[in-house]
Amino acid sequence: MADNMRWRYGDTNPVVAPVDSATVIEIGDLVYLDTDDAKPAGQDTNGDGTGDLWNTNLATTQEAFHDKFLGVAMQRSRAGDTDPIRVATTGVFELDCVSATYELGTLVSPDQTGGNNLRNQQVRSVTSTQHNLAVGRVAKRLGSAGTRALIDIQSTVMTGGAQAMA
Repeated sequence: MADNMRWRYGDTNPVVAPVDSATVIEIGDLVYLDTDDAKPAGQDTNGDGTGDLWNTNLATTQEAFHDKFLGVAMQRSRAGDTDPIRVATTGVFELDCVSATYELGTLVSPDQTGGNNLRNQQVRSVTSTQHNLAVGRVAKRLGSAGTRALIDIQSTVMTGGAQAMA
């Protein structure tokens, strides 16, 4: 997917994260922290179509991503680059989403590709009890089906993620 500056408003509270030279990250990718390096949600090191995080099914994989969710890439990293990149850990981003209606506060998590992998720049809703899968909440209601939504992201690594209500 091409670089897409998806930030729309709000404090981004950026961090600078290292990236392995073989990792390709585009602006707008949802990224996770793998030990000490940022990687895109759909990282597929061996190129077999199954993502590095894939584990059993979509929900299990979304939970693994949630646990390591760093934020949204604000800079790209091409193959061979070794410079660290800026990653937004909070803020409202316009992300591609599964066509549906979305209410304010709806929890979202990365969507699945046609295979066993996560999409780098697309989300889908999860149930209101699945905070353990969520990377953010819908920040503007979509009353009629749409394929782009404003999402208030919350880094699990830096802020603890989208929390359950007390």
